[in-house]
Amino acid sequence: MEKENQNKESRMLKNYLIIVVALMFVVVGIVLRALQVSIVERDKWRELGEKQKAVKVKVYPNRGNIYSCDGKLMATSVPRYYLYMDFKADGLKKDTLNKYIDSMALALSKKFKNRSAASYKQHILKGYNRQSRNYPLYENKVSYLDLKEVQTFPFFNKGRNRSGLYYKEMVQRQKPYGTLASRTIGDIYGELEEDGTSKGKNGIEMAYDSLLQGQHGYATRIKLGVGWARVIEQEPVDGVDIRTTIDLKLQDIVEKALMDKLSEVDADYGTVVLMEVKTGEVKAISNMGRVREGVYAESMNHAIADEVEPGSTFKVASMMVALEDGIVTPQDSVDTGSGIFMYKGAKMTDHNWNKGGYHMLTAEEAIWNSSNIGTAKIILRGYENDPERFVQKIQDLGFAQPMDLGLPGAGKPKIRRPSENPHWSKLSLPWMSFGYETQVPPIYMLSFFNAIANDGCMVKPFFVKDIQKNGRIIKAFDTETIKNSICSDKTLKQIRSMLEGVVENGTGKAAKSELIRIAGKTGTAQISQGALGYKAGGKSHQVTFAGYFPAEEPKFSFIITMRRPRKAYPSAGGICGPIAKNIAEKVFGSNIKLRPSDLEPDTVWAPQPQIKTGYYSKLEYALDKLNVRCNDDEVETNWVDVDMPEDKAILTDINISDELVPKVTGMGATDAVYALESIGLRVSISGRGKVVSQSIPAGRKFSKGQSISLTLK
Repeated sequence: MEKENQNKESRMLKNYLIIVVALMFVVVGIVLRALQVSIVERDKWRELGEKQKAVKVKVYPNRGNIYSCDGKLMATSVPRYYLYMDFKADGLKKDTLNKYIDSMALALSKKFKNRSAASYKQHILKGYNRQSRNYPLYENKVSYLDLKEVQTFPFFNKGRNRSGLYYKEMVQRQKPYGTLASRTIGDIYGELEEDGTSKGKNGIEMAYDSLLQGQHGYATRIKLGVGWARVIEQEPVDGVDIRTTIDLKLQDIVEKALMDKLSEVDADYGTVVLMEVKTGEVKAISNMGRVREGVYAESMNHAIADEVEPGSTFKVASMMVALEDGIVTPQDSVDTGSGIFMYKGAKMTDHNWNKGGYHMLTAEEAIWNSSNIGTAKIILRGYENDPERFVQKIQDLGFAQPMDLGLPGAGKPKIRRPSENPHWSKLSLPWMSFGYETQVPPIYMLSFFNAIANDGCMVKPFFVKDIQKNGRIIKAFDTETIKNSICSDKTLKQIRSMLEGVVENGTGKAAKSELIRIAGKTGTAQISQGALGYKAGGKSHQVTFAGYFPAEEPKFSFIITMRRPRKAYPSAGGICGPIAKNIAEKVFGSNIKLRPSDLEPDTVWAPQPQIKTGYYSKLEYALDKLNVRCNDDEVETNWVDVDMPEDKAILTDINISDELVPKVTGMGATDAVYALESIGLRVSISGRGKVVSQSIPAGRKFSKGQSISLTLK
């Protein structure tokens, strides 16, 4: 019995030892695992823990829009995305990738059409072999709809963690009216800032950037089961909207007139500014720079940025000073000789010196005919011994004082003074009198001519009419007067008569119109090469016309400048005069408001109107107003071709796709440019009327950014 008890105790002890040893192993295992988790795998579990926490994220605002003066959309933001793959994503497995790569590559090839399926497969495997975390899947930006479609492709539909597909959001600023006033409207940088806003790069986009971009908000991302929820804590504040002074109808007229002449003379660049006389509102501004022969695009706002010698347009300011000081009257004579005048050892010439010059001219004829010698002799007569007085009088006119134009990159006028400039010489005064020895941005010269048109009152040009929030005006910009009167009424009347004479009798005859009286001054200036002078590398010129219309009751002022014309004699009258006439006539015509009831009925049969191919909704409206029947119930697209066999318009659908060049023959310039630029083509046009030919035939494949030329007649 005693032995049996001993055996029982021995077994119990043995079992106890086994349990103790087992528990010790468990404890050691727990300790070792705890050490592994806390030391070896610390970062991994800390990261996992962080992922389960509520995360505070930024909520991005919408950038404000920019509108024309009548509320047409000129710039708006559209999100765009770059596609990447992270081949070190936690859930990405090579065998899964290999399983789906063929179908995935095929889907990408069919979607983007920039690579074959085999090339996409090779491209993706190359990224995997590199184990890249930021591998570009597709080199171009895609839309939101494209992004969502790609996320449904084989393998990518497994989510970011398992497929490695992710994206970077960019903001693309779209301009529905293409190049119209593009440089003044400005651009933005594509990438979002750290605070989720987009940043203005130039133009109004940059000048009003802090208002347009808005303020980001905050949200908290919290884990709910297997998914995440976002709770908004602070709403983002969207940017304000900007309404500009730009009138798109007038902008189209200005840009078309400028482009036609630029293509003809092959100039480096051209610029036109059209301003409302009484208010100073800039209604149109175009700055077109040469990309290559026959192709121009907006690249720099030359109208406000260029500090250039104004040439003979400056003679008007010199004559105003002389008239105001009683140095001369319009009928006083000045001897210009044979067109060559030697002064202090330097030769001064008139543009017709090789034809014998003008000889005796009155002061007003010196302006009509843009005589350098006549202007210089008048100024020397009054200020040769006191050039400081002349410069002060020029300064007093107002246009030589810097103005805050509200746009970045604006230049400033630079008028040399004898008392402040060590390089002033005996030659400075006479050469300054006809536009050299000075640098004046075109828009400053325009403000001077606008003052002449505005009964002597100088107002500041401005580009923004008001700032709006949710359709409500929160700040309006009014006309700002710089100088109430730049000269006496008597002098102003004399100057205006001279400017009318320039167009009627002088160098501006090419601007003369049978429809509307135009007044202005031509200006041709040699371009300085800095320290190399005016003749290094051959002479080059800048030509200008500055003026206003109608001459008797001015409504608009304008300045037209072209730099380095290659295919025409450098004559301001010959090059800029026709542009001035073209713009004035069309702007004047566009502002004539007649009701049908104001017109006498025509008893003679009138043919059906000529209808241009174009945007369906506008055509439908016009046809309805003209009581012209059409087959509108058969139209399924936004763009239509038009045929007028008898008394009915036959509309045929025009399909606009992102792959094929559409047919734009028969369209007007605005519709054609919009239709082509909206699918990524760069457009240049020549002529006027309807599109009669396009350099890339309809139905042909194209590449984004490819150029296409249109001919209008």
